[in-house]
Amino acid sequence: MKLVSLKEYFPSNVYSSLEKKGFEDLRPSQVKSIKAGLFKDKNLLVCTPTASGKTLVGELALLNTVLNKRKKGVYIVPLRSLASEKYEYFKETYPDLRIGIGSGDIDAVDTYLALCDIIIVTSEKLDSLIRHRVPWLEDLKTVIIDEIHLLNDVNRGPTLEVVITIMLEKFSDVQLIGLSATIGNPDSLKDWLKAELIEDKWRPVKLKKGILYENQMDFKE
Repeated sequence: MKLVSLKEYFPSNVYSSLEKKGFEDLRPSQVKSIKAGLFKDKNLLVCTPTASGKTLVGELALLNTVLNKRKKGVYIVPLRSLASEKYEYFKETYPDLRIGIGSGDIDAVDTYLALCDIIIVTSEKLDSLIRHRVPWLEDLKTVIIDEIHLLNDVNRGPTLEVVITIMLEKFSDVQLIGLSATIGNPDSLKDWLKAELIEDKWRPVKLKKGILYENQMDFKE
């Protein structure tokens, strides 16, 4: 859908930011998220295929939080390596914003994060920051949970579940946005998150199934 046709849903400065970056069209999951209340602090669970545009949904929510609410946003990733990638991406994409990363020493308070607008963390690091009761958490407004299906992971799942539970109970005014390409029980998860479920099957490249035998690929119709 053309970006201009959704202008009425956008805060003006967020819309201008997308225009400056050359966006002309939005993908189905992005359109559905915006219409479902992305800019109205609604909790969302976005379950769409890989490369369908979920990350931008999180970015738009963070931009709205920083530019219009003068609050902080947190982007949770499952791995420290992914935290570094997201940190570099946000720094390059949004040079006017203060981007921070918290993925190193779990017990370090990292006081410099208080100066940041958007903070990239692992769930383990955010759990530690919460337990240390860092003051800047009072300014937290939006939390993006990338790969939220890892709640089922035996290693990282429990900590992520604790963090989300604390957000739901102690930070009830914080907007939660879960992103995933694969969730087995989206309805149950969206109920727990008190979120609107955003589903779509659109993908940028058509997915085909086939059988490879003796270097010959036979695709199903």
